[in-house]
Amino acid sequence: MIISISTQIRLIIFSIIAGIITGILFDFYRLIRGFKDLNKIITFIEDTLFWIFTAIIVFIFLMYTNYAYMGMYVYILLGVGICLYLKFFSNLFIELHNKLFKVVGRLFRVFIYIIIYPFQYLIYNIKRKNKKKYKN
Repeated sequence: MIISISTQIRLIIFSIIAGIITGILFDFYRLIRGFKDLNKIITFIEDTLFWIFTAIIVFIFLMYTNYAYMGMYVYILLGVGICLYLKFFSNLFIELHNKLFKVVGRLFRVFIYIIIYPFQYLIYNIKRKNKKKYKN
């Protein structure tokens, strides 16, 4: 089957992008799972489910962009995209994610404090009035 040059360039670009998407999904998975070793059976099940999910996502992406044409060079370019992402962007993504978690955590604590404060104030006043009652 003869493929035009423009189609081949599209295949190359979208294959590399699919590899980058796989790298991003892998970083999300690492952050969700954590860096600790769990039970080997649980880790095996999590890894298997992750790769099945990733394969489905990449297949759908390639189906819409490349019409699911899967030549050998598509697999190689997927690997190139993963390597490029892990080499140049993975650490930046993890740092950004950690900073985002810190900011969201702080906002969450402030939000909870704002919600809880009126109840704490009410309880404080009730206790104070009860102390005055029992002192007199």
